[in-house]
Amino acid sequence: MNQRTLAKAFSFEGKGLHTGRYSHVSVLPAGADSGIVFRRTDLGGAEIAALAENVSSTARSTTLSSGEASVATVEHILSALTGMGIDNAEIEIDNIEMPILDGSASVYTDAIAKAGTAEQDAPRRYVSLSEPVEISNPETGSFVRLEPAEDTSYGITVDFGSKVLGIQEASFSSGDDYAAEIGPCRTFCFFHELEFLLGNNLIKGGDVDNAIVIVEHPVSREQLEKISTLFGKSGLEVVGEGYLNNLTLHFPNECGRHKLLDLIGDMRLTGGFLRARVTAFKPGHSINTQAALAVRKNMQ
Repeated sequence: MNQRTLAKAFSFEGKGLHTGRYSHVSVLPAGADSGIVFRRTDLGGAEIAALAENVSSTARSTTLSSGEASVATVEHILSALTGMGIDNAEIEIDNIEMPILDGSASVYTDAIAKAGTAEQDAPRRYVSLSEPVEISNPETGSFVRLEPAEDTSYGITVDFGSKVLGIQEASFSSGDDYAAEIGPCRTFCFFHELEFLLGNNLIKGGDVDNAIVIVEHPVSREQLEKISTLFGKSGLEVVGEGYLNNLTLHFPNECGRHKLLDLIGDMRLTGGFLRARVTAFKPGHSINTQAALAVRKNMQ
């Protein structure tokens, strides 16, 4: 299979979830073998390659840095580019954080589908393993394991110890419809976590239109009204088995699928398309990117 890039550029804009900063972003075609590169147009065009060795933070999202330049919350667009089969792209951004948009990867997949893709005169460079790679965290029980394989497959299990979410599983393999099955799955948080984050000014760009909110513990009318006021959205209620009624789930295991969306994006930091069987339990940005870095070292 040959490499692919975008047939034409596309642009979008919006606020970053964690910083609240407004960014304008353009995603452009790129030459063969160039991979995915972020370019900070507000910093004289400083470039940051989408590689695991450039990860500088995994606090609630994945941040890449090179020199003085950084770009935060890169996992969703990296996931979309991977799921849609894009080898090479340049991402121009004029601020420090990618927009959260609707909390999923659908804006990207829709734009890529509309822009189209172009085949390039170079064979795809796959990331192959010579031996299994596993990163684990004994304290949390989390692990990410990659085993050599002829193609790519993911299987994950998510367990937050939540009676609302339960234990969720999700999977994806080459040939599956990423845009339909993974791309629409939105980020999520717990109501008690939301109160803490808002109280500590840690989600400056969030709103109840871009996140599933899980209500694990009983909440008072006063708490609901406070959140409604903060987000400027009236009529918030707890529905079903414990979700805020701001959104309707696309899938019963949408939260698990979103964690898979994140994992696919973080694994793109290996530098290309994996030829591996990826198995993960309780994945998160820290352990995901550690695994991607271990793969990079394995390749070298």
